[in-house]
Amino acid sequence: MQTLLRLTAVLILSGGLISCGPSLYNQVYPTLIDGKYDSEFPYRACSEQLEEISESVLMVNAVAYYRSYSFGAEEHIGPGDITPAFLNARARSVMTTNQAAGTATVIGCENRRVVLLTCAHVVGFPDTEATYYFNEEHHSTGFLHTIAFKEKQTNYVSVLPEGGELQILALDRNLDVALLGKTFDVEPFPPLKAFMYPAGHARELEWGTFVYLFGYPSGHKMVTKAIVSSPNRDRRGTFLVDAVFSRGFSGGIALAIRDGVPNFELVGIVKLVSGHSEYYLAPETADGMVDYDPTIPYKGDLFVDRRTEIEYGIVQAVPMEAILEFIDSSQAQLQPYGYVVHFTPPKSKTP
Repeated sequence: MQTLLRLTAVLILSGGLISCGPSLYNQVYPTLIDGKYDSEFPYRACSEQLEEISESVLMVNAVAYYRSYSFGAEEHIGPGDITPAFLNARARSVMTTNQAAGTATVIGCENRRVVLLTCAHVVGFPDTEATYYFNEEHHSTGFLHTIAFKEKQTNYVSVLPEGGELQILALDRNLDVALLGKTFDVEPFPPLKAFMYPAGHARELEWGTFVYLFGYPSGHKMVTKAIVSSPNRDRRGTFLVDAVFSRGFSGGIALAIRDGVPNFELVGIVKLVSGHSEYYLAPETADGMVDYDPTIPYKGDLFVDRRTEIEYGIVQAVPMEAILEFIDSSQAQLQPYGYVVHFTPPKSKTP
């Protein structure tokens, strides 16, 4: 009988612990209403809102076409020697291309006009590129090795109607932000989805603030999560996130959450991943894969090559305050062509 009573008591106690589960859950995951950005994982599902946001995030491609000229070291050609007549007299020129891909977000779509936000380095190819000869002390001689002039550039989003080609409306290389635009002949159908959530305050981000990121790494539309580090690195609120960043993610939006989902706010765009380059000696290459035997001494020509090592998990972001300043300063360039950008006003910090 005593054994039965002890067993019953254990079962009652266990049942009591189980029945306390929901109350313990509520204590561990409280709904914080403090007016600050959240630093915990969302406590409820938000897939519907994330899918809606993703429809405004597009992949942008840019291709620049250059006419390139090369010069021998013995010619001693300097930049001052380059004139149209001089180049026309030379037969040695080739067409080359530079390509880039990144992420752009629709931030305005009115009156058959669309405006997208992206990073400047995705579309900001220079008009002229030059390389120089170096002397034995590894100092530039000032004499040209090659020079290339951009003849044409194409920026496009393949899913946009009417070819999807875009023009650069405004660009800031130092900030690494650009606005792209297109005027359609007819109203797009189905209508384009513009980003509709408020602009946020990057300066209010804190250590550990939780953010969602949208982008196109390696051409795949993806959403990922990250944690903010080093907030307020400057007066505008520049910050870092620990996302695993791949090529194509540049220009992706960063969304913070204020007092729980779906209270998303745009706090910036991601632009750069930290990395370092190192030079090394490499054997000559041939068409196709060459399999060198490491047990046999190599006797061919050696070349200097460069390898870039990406430091994954250290991603820089452009804060929303700087983006809004850039858009405001670009109004003179946008308005004559009828382009309009409207962001929902940021919310107050206090609840």
